[in-house]
Amino acid sequence: MAIGVAAALAAALCWTLASGLWRRLPTSLGPAELNLLKNLIALALQLQLPLLLGSLPALPLGPTGLLLLSGVLGIALGDSFYFAALRRLGTRRTLTFDAGGPAVTAAAGCLLLAEWPGPRQWLGIALISLAVVLVARQRPVAVVGVGLRAGHQRLGVLLALAALVCGSAGALLARAALRTSGLDPWHAATLRLLAATLVLLPLLGRLLTHLRRPRPRPPGRRWLLVLAATLLGTSAGIGLQQLALARLPGGLAVALLATAPVMAVPLAPLEGDRPGAFGVLAALLAVLGVVLVALP
Repeated sequence: MAIGVAAALAAALCWTLASGLWRRLPTSLGPAELNLLKNLIALALQLQLPLLLGSLPALPLGPTGLLLLSGVLGIALGDSFYFAALRRLGTRRTLTFDAGGPAVTAAAGCLLLAEWPGPRQWLGIALISLAVVLVARQRPVAVVGVGLRAGHQRLGVLLALAALVCGSAGALLARAALRTSGLDPWHAATLRLLAATLVLLPLLGRLLTHLRRPRPRPPGRRWLLVLAATLLGTSAGIGLQQLALARLPGGLAVALLATAPVMAVPLAPLEGDRPGAFGVLAALLAVLGVVLVALP
């Protein structure tokens, strides 16, 4: 369980750092095209893993199908919806919806996987979710690209809810596959990325057209940011997420993975943001929640 907790927290940290890098990358790519770009880079790196970890083991049909479906829902659809919601609601408001992930996944895990957290762990999940909500609801110093029209905002809310549902469903499917098979978590991550990339592949022509244009194409340093963000957020983040899902019940794993926006509090001053008292309180609640979840 300690390995699962460490993997979940490391994944959350990777996603926090990657988010900071993506925010520094101006681009005119659409949400799905940006998702495809990061998946292609990550998949090219992930396909090297069989050379490092040994040949790919025999793939049981049922768990493999669950992992592929998990990649379609959680990565292809979930990440695309999330990127689109960010452009309409801003980071803080979108993360408010994302904070419902632990509760949604834990409830679904009880019904579908018969995984029942104890009272102390439920309290830890509640504290982590509250901490994420507090951080998300804080107003940033400046929100770039957030629409003000009512229709624009309503669409953003629907997209954020869709990202929440897809992300939670993807996590549950991955958990169900990993607990019934002997697949290595890193191989599982590669299968999920492969499925997500194949679903988004019809957008490759549009992506290449965008990358050929002088203005949106990230030259030089921008490509380094893309590579670093992909390595942290997609390759390392998803691999560590699979390890956490393999070692922990789904609801507890997602609760720990949801600490990513709280981890951004110490980095906020670097972006001109001031967390304030509520930001510090949120960080303390998250630490307490992690302790409650991780205690045997």
